[in-house]
Amino acid sequence: MSAPPSDGLSREIRFFHRGEIVRLPDVPATRSVLDWLREDHRRTGTKEGCNEGDCGACTVVVGELPEHTDSPGQAVRGLRLRPVNACIRFMPSLHGKALFTVEDLRGPRGLHPAQQALVDCHGSQCGFCTPGFAMTMWASYENHGAAGTRPDRAQLADELAGNLCRCTGYRPILDAGQQMFDHAPVALDTAPVIAALRAIADASGAPRTLAELARRYAASPQARLVAGGTDVGLWVTKQLRDLGEVISVTEVDELKTIAHDAGELRIGAGASLEAAWAALAQRAPSLTEAWRRFASPPIRHAGTMGGNVANGSPIGDSAPVLMALDAQLELRQGERMRRVPLDDFYTGYQANRLEAGEFVQAIVVPDTAWARTIRAYKISKRFDSDISAVFAALAISLDGERVADVRLVFGGMAAVVRRAATAEAVLRGQPWSAATLAAAQAALARDFTPLDDMRASAAYRLRVAQNLLQRFWLETQGGTAASEATSIWSVA
Repeated sequence: MSAPPSDGLSREIRFFHRGEIVRLPDVPATRSVLDWLREDHRRTGTKEGCNEGDCGACTVVVGELPEHTDSPGQAVRGLRLRPVNACIRFMPSLHGKALFTVEDLRGPRGLHPAQQALVDCHGSQCGFCTPGFAMTMWASYENHGAAGTRPDRAQLADELAGNLCRCTGYRPILDAGQQMFDHAPVALDTAPVIAALRAIADASGAPRTLAELARRYAASPQARLVAGGTDVGLWVTKQLRDLGEVISVTEVDELKTIAHDAGELRIGAGASLEAAWAALAQRAPSLTEAWRRFASPPIRHAGTMGGNVANGSPIGDSAPVLMALDAQLELRQGERMRRVPLDDFYTGYQANRLEAGEFVQAIVVPDTAWARTIRAYKISKRFDSDISAVFAALAISLDGERVADVRLVFGGMAAVVRRAATAEAVLRGQPWSAATLAAAQAALARDFTPLDDMRASAAYRLRVAQNLLQRFWLETQGGTAASEATSIWSVA
């Protein structure tokens, strides 16, 4: 296959939309789905709010054939449906997929049950965010309908975590989310969608195998690799950066594989955040809240854990957990492969040990990591869909009453995510006691000199880190500091 144009254009992309296959030649590689819908296609039901994947006003639903996606959960009659943010989704990523917008929603009386329920429950005032809510609710309606389930309010709140409303509040919207299942059932006819997706030729110009991706990137190491675009998309929409040549990795199914073999869990770098977090939480249920609170479902469906780690944000929530699990990164440059411990990968703010033409191929977690007691704590101003002020991933192994091994990893405390080496040394080999805990808390001040910024002061961050270490100690002592004790859903 020949290389795509180097002028920032994509080869022809083909996707299903509004009952037909859409063919778009020479689409700019960083043209967002939102801009195409509103400016080129004149479909203005999808709104632009924050333009950074936070508010959900631009929510659309992407449908994929199950064999080309790693999304956990049941397919909807042969199709995977996932809500995503159109504002930071680049058009080439739609190749071979189906795009559904609010204009697609229909019901026996005109409105789809999700829309009718929003009307009946007074779930809309200004209406600006409503199309996004309707699309997320439609995906929930289809997914639960296919599974024969109905979500409770807590599940609906999780599913709607990527949609913000500042008018009605969430009570009437959650009411609508429950009431929509009481209407006469309306199901998406997936047969023509599936037939169209199977008819679309695999000629987008994007690499389709790992070997092809490696060759392409080795030949053009100055190019930008893009997966879900949930981070890189903001470089375009907010920083107005020209990414130059872009190589999409979304069609490399090998990169999406999650497998267990030879005593280790291997997460492909192209696996979605949702699938990757699900794999981690399956082995360590204590990570479930960190999974739920990582961004929002639309971000987790589109973004990848490999991208989150490779981009190296000092407040990225994946890296602390993976570092506490002794994860290694499998790096590839052409045919050459090597492994680097994650805690040795970052060299500075958004700087790492990747060489020219080298990329993250997989994240590898050894089975020995699961023997430790592990907790992950996120501190942010908002519970859902917010950036951490401090993120702590703490893991410990005890030999009787003594600390055999320990990992104390923090995000938001330095220019990079890193371990608290001094505090770990204070704990290792010592009794897991209140006195040793106090010494480790004091040592955190020697490990980190946090910054003051809009999210938190340096003093607050240090105190929070020390308090989280105490919470970890209390929970390992059989205390009652578990997150369930403070959940609003635990209140009768």
